[in-house]
Amino acid sequence: MIQKTVLVAEIQMGFMKIMSQFLEETNLLVLVIITIPFLFFILKQIKASSISKSPPIPPGPFPWPIIGNILQIGKDPHLNLTSLAQTYGPLISLRFGNQHLIVGSSPTAAMEILKTQDRNLSGRYVPHVAPAKSLELNKFSMGWTLECNEYWRNLRTLCRGELFSTKAISTQACIREKKVKEMLEFIGKLEGKEVKIRDLVSAVVFNMLSNVMVSRDLINLENESVNGEISRLVRSMMEVASTPNISDIFPILGPLDLQGLRKKSLELFDRSRKIWEAIIKERKEMRKSSNASTQQDFLDALLDENCPEEQVNMLFLELLTAGTDTSSSTIEWTLAELIRNSRCMKSVQDELAREIRQDLVKEPDLTNLTYLQACIKEAMRLHPPAPLLLPHRAVESCQVMNYTIPKDSMVLVNFWAIGRDSDHWEHPLEFKPERFLNSSLDFKGNDFQLIPFGAGRRICPGLPMAAKHVALVVASLIHSFDWSLPHGQDPNNLDMAEKYDLTMMKEQPLLLIPLTKF
Repeated sequence: MIQKTVLVAEIQMGFMKIMSQFLEETNLLVLVIITIPFLFFILKQIKASSISKSPPIPPGPFPWPIIGNILQIGKDPHLNLTSLAQTYGPLISLRFGNQHLIVGSSPTAAMEILKTQDRNLSGRYVPHVAPAKSLELNKFSMGWTLECNEYWRNLRTLCRGELFSTKAISTQACIREKKVKEMLEFIGKLEGKEVKIRDLVSAVVFNMLSNVMVSRDLINLENESVNGEISRLVRSMMEVASTPNISDIFPILGPLDLQGLRKKSLELFDRSRKIWEAIIKERKEMRKSSNASTQQDFLDALLDENCPEEQVNMLFLELLTAGTDTSSSTIEWTLAELIRNSRCMKSVQDELAREIRQDLVKEPDLTNLTYLQACIKEAMRLHPPAPLLLPHRAVESCQVMNYTIPKDSMVLVNFWAIGRDSDHWEHPLEFKPERFLNSSLDFKGNDFQLIPFGAGRRICPGLPMAAKHVALVVASLIHSFDWSLPHGQDPNNLDMAEKYDLTMMKEQPLLLIPLTKF
């Protein structure tokens, strides 16, 4: 009995010891549970305190959960972003899904983005539809490369030297003049008939570029003017690229390509590549058989540099499509504005009659056509070929206009808004070329009121070439023909509605009837 009592006592003592130890551990656990949130709170306050020392991000509308401000951007982002800027200021912040979107809509904002903070904001935001979204192809891209790295600098240097230098542009003049002469001869056969200006000038500019790049026409002028195949192919690429894509809003969904846009983009890329791939193959075989290394055109320069085939294809895609689309758009808008403004058209015709002493306009004549050049600038101000330029990306956080731009933000410059801002332009909605006659404003990237080609290190490298062939085509069309609208339409009623893609096109193609002057 005594032994049993002792055993029970020992069991009780052991139980009490275990319970005591359990309570001690439980108290410790409770203490830990209470302390951890407290520590997190303290750390959060410290972090918030450090952040508060930096300027806030730019103001903007309240974003919806998950989707952000995508509905407020809409299908006409240049218009809607301009409206938001009028409410929130020249630098605004929005959410594009889970992506920060910063938009500058004034010359001051543009200067800080493209000049003052050029190094920090010179990254490129690459949409999921772009072939260059692939890291394997990105290093071969000139327009969509993620960062201004060594690959990009070497590529720009090569293109500048072979295509866009003063010497190269001068050497190419005979090519552009020849293609324009062929265009005028073709139009002469269509006297009294409707001409779709967009398809015609797209074909001409495309062949100007292709002769510089591969020394031959890539499309037939007559076929293109009838069915517009290349024009439609380029337009399709731009439309796909500008379609709102859920993969850009939520990058985690990118591999799924839920809308099939990347698949369609790559299919269009393959279609375009077939236009020139046979020529590249033929050139390589010819160089092997003849052991020739004499440089004749841009393709030879690329092969001399041992550029891989993927790089050649990517460069041709970007140069031919972007160069054709932006230039044809500017030519069409310039002619449309001159048709609507008979006074301006008369001034251009008088200048051409005064300055051009021969049947055909030559490139050296362009420097004397100051009023024509003013008309082109005015058309680009009102109808910029790239209304939001191409999207930049913040490679590092920085400050713009006393606001913080977070790292990896998408950054846009709304040049459409800048070109129509009444604070910087008198009567901004009027087509008034005279505003440029006694002005030093130019589009070479130094005057942030007029930046249709961008500015800074990401400025369009093809600017010198585009300035030549746009002016040459417009001057030649007006010098050789009188133009009128079909069916006796009143020019004052010409539909000037815009269609937004990566480039700004007339929603309704311009149809004109030529009458030969000579």
